[in-house]
Amino acid sequence: MPAKAASRATGTAILAAFRAAGGVEVEADILQPAEALLDLYGEDIRGRAYVTTDPLRGEMMLRPDFTVPVVQAHMAGGAEPARYCYLGEVFRKQDHRGSARVAEYFQAGYEVFDRADPEAADAEVFALFSKLLAPLGLVAAIGDIGLLMDAVRGLQTLGARKSALLRHIWRPRRFHALLDRYAGVTPVPLARAALLRGVAVPKAPWVGLRSKAEMQARIAALAADAEAAPIAAAEVAQLDRLFALKAPAPEALARLQDLARDMPSIAPAVTRLGRRLAALADRGVDLAAVTFDASHGRTTMEYYDGFVFSFTVASDPTLPPVASGGRYDALTAVLGQGRSIPAVGGVIRPGLVADLGGLV
Repeated sequence: MPAKAASRATGTAILAAFRAAGGVEVEADILQPAEALLDLYGEDIRGRAYVTTDPLRGEMMLRPDFTVPVVQAHMAGGAEPARYCYLGEVFRKQDHRGSARVAEYFQAGYEVFDRADPEAADAEVFALFSKLLAPLGLVAAIGDIGLLMDAVRGLQTLGARKSALLRHIWRPRRFHALLDRYAGVTPVPLARAALLRGVAVPKAPWVGLRSKAEMQARIAALAADAEAAPIAAAEVAQLDRLFALKAPAPEALARLQDLARDMPSIAPAVTRLGRRLAALADRGVDLAAVTFDASHGRTTMEYYDGFVFSFTVASDPTLPPVASGGRYDALTAVLGQGRSIPAVGGVIRPGLVADLGGLV
């Protein structure tokens, strides 16, 4: 109980800072409709969320985060530009006992919806968090999921292959296994290879939920994939260089500018990164102390599609990030019923802040 009270008190102080920065405080129901979350994240979310059933509202989840309900509320009629802040508990299952991660904890957040200057909005959120958390001596890291997605879209290969890689960009092991197969490094599974070579398949009654037309389309797509040329080794090497890039932000920008000469698809994102870093410097952020990690954010929730960041405790890698966030423009399009707006935000864990000594 004392720990929870300390977490709430620290969260209240963080919320006050967010309000002072221009955030309008909002609330979100603890019980959230499961359908919207499942549509966004797929069935994977079931493994991390607490699911229950309401006799009138159907399947529900204990709130796993605030971003989705805040976006839903804004897209239903919020004015623009808008800045929101919030404080409350979120609930997520953990993998094993003894973990530093807990299943129920307070989350304080700040979200910005502004189409005028996305890079300036990115810098606003990061700089606000950096200033608030400065007393804790945390390690700051940034990345850009959009940069990686642009690199994948620029590959010289089938659109279906690029779509598959993009779906798994947040699952690094699956992504790189697919990339190896598309590059010819690993073979096509034997059963699939036999089917695509025209080996006779025993006839059987039609079963399953997919229609015959859907299955035929799937077989045709697999056949096209089998006949396509492998992704060139040079392209794979460039992609590997990009995904492995990790350096102080100014150095990373220079290396990305060099890499963009061979990967023109990432050039616009690199230009945006340059503007973002300039905006951060204008807000007093020491860029030399910020690490740019190209693969940062690839194992977090899948709604981030651009700038991502985190603040972590260097001395204890078992702890979750004290703060994290990023840009989620595509999420507003999904929830906006035909309209979208650039949006960026982040959350702080008040309980961890309290454990580390607080903000003063």
